Amino acid sequence: MSVAPEKDKSKVHKLSLKGSSKLVAEFFQYSINTILFQRGVYPAEDFTAVKKYGLTMLVSSDDQVKAYIKKIMSQLDKWMIGGKISKLVVVITSKDTGEHVERWQFDVQIFNKASKKSSKKTADKENAAPADGPAPPPDKTEAEIQSEIQSIFRQITASVTFLPQLDGDCTFNVLVYADADSEVPMEWGDSDAKEIKNAEKVQLRSFSTSNHKVDTLVSYRMAD
Repeated sequence: MSVAPEKDKSKVHKLSLKGSSKLVAEFFQYSINTILFQRGVYPAEDFTAVKKYGLTMLVSSDDQVKAYIKKIMSQLDKWMIGGKISKLVVVITSKDTGEHVERWQFDVQIFNKASKKSSKKTADKENAAPADGPAPPPDKTEAEIQSEIQSIFRQITASVTFLPQLDGDCTFNVLVYADADSEVPMEWGDSDAKEIKNAEKVQLRSFSTSNHKVDTLVSYRMAD
């Protein structure tokens, strides 16, 4: 009689909400850098290799890009811990035409989030969750969570095989969907969704902790 091996309980590490929030925010930071590198938004020589998630990751060494990402991350960390974020979006835009050509969307589900009495003002109804939110997945080991994150980054890297080549110079913007009652710094402004017209969409993998689940979707404009 064979018995399925049990998880070594000593290796199952239930992340605190703060720890899980930090992990998700850090994932976003590396996602932004990976997308910029893989999609050639900036030259390859503007990136530096670092080890993360058991992979070699590339992060921008361009001072302006680093400052922009740092500004986003400093606010994102606070909003994540406060449970204010529902999604983060990286939009790649053609400098020549001003047209949005690619849109990377990371949807955030928060498990066991207390429902609010105040109504949430947002035009974004596509991911409206039940008041009590979805049930959290079983506790995972750090290795299991890292393996899920590795799979997403491998998919982002492999996406160059199906995404159209970006023509000309491009720039990028990061959109953060936060609750209506979030404290927003003065330098942050409202934005439209920067959707792509008649886009092709590909759902990539997700990862989850005991507090959060992150789904990944890329939308892109087909070449004429």
